[in-house]
Amino acid sequence: MPNPLRRMVVILSLAITATMRVHSADAAEAVVRCTVIADAETGATLHREGGCDQRFTPMSSFKLPLAVMGFDSGILTDAHNPAWALKPEFNASAREQAFPTVDPTLWEKQSIVWYSQQLTRSLGTKRFQDYVRRFDYGNQDVSGAPAKADGLTHAWLGTSLAISPDEQVAFLRRFFDRKLGVSDTAYAMTESVVPNFEAADGWSVHGKTGAGRLPATAGKPDGDRRTIGWFVGWAEKGGRRVVFARMEAGAKPTDEPASIRARDGLIQALPALVR
Repeated sequence: MPNPLRRMVVILSLAITATMRVHSADAAEAVVRCTVIADAETGATLHREGGCDQRFTPMSSFKLPLAVMGFDSGILTDAHNPAWALKPEFNASAREQAFPTVDPTLWEKQSIVWYSQQLTRSLGTKRFQDYVRRFDYGNQDVSGAPAKADGLTHAWLGTSLAISPDEQVAFLRRFFDRKLGVSDTAYAMTESVVPNFEAADGWSVHGKTGAGRLPATAGKPDGDRRTIGWFVGWAEKGGRRVVFARMEAGAKPTDEPASIRARDGLIQALPALVR
């Protein structure tokens, strides 16, 4: 091959490779957003926008099914019992250390991670796995991080368990259809402890946030990890009930947690989306 032609081939090859790298980087940094709202009784989709079929770690939105497990098993007895005291071995975050004693209502409202982990430890691996499978929750994988054997306390925190917004809504419909195979008390008490928010036009919104970081990309420092934010729950007005999930995954970290953006955005938008 003549030298000028060879040089042209090399230049074209380098250009194509560079373009592929740019596209790969863009894909890795793509932000996935979804809002899905359905009628709780009929299942009819009222609004669906974005990547609602993609699975991501549930983070603290998993406290909603955890509450069902806790009340059904009898480990949680009512909205304020058990009240567990914070201990040094729980490795509580600086924010959580402001709450030396936590009950089920405060657990859900303040999203206390160590309370969730004490609950799952009390359940034990077998009962925990059985509940997740019975609930048909996402990929049902509670194995945890590879080689760490931490599924009982970390499966939902960026390791093995994953669920899509569509599946979150399907779980909530099974909850309200009373098809999870749990006690009447478990349904009623879970409804009583999930945080409540007022929206426009007389809507009452009940939901659980979830926030954290997506798994790290190889070679990138922890500070570069992209965020995940959830807001999952239901809303009621005049005897009407809808179930919803809003999620944002892959955005760069900011001072405002992605879960707060998801929660506040959903509360503001919901009345117009379900007319």
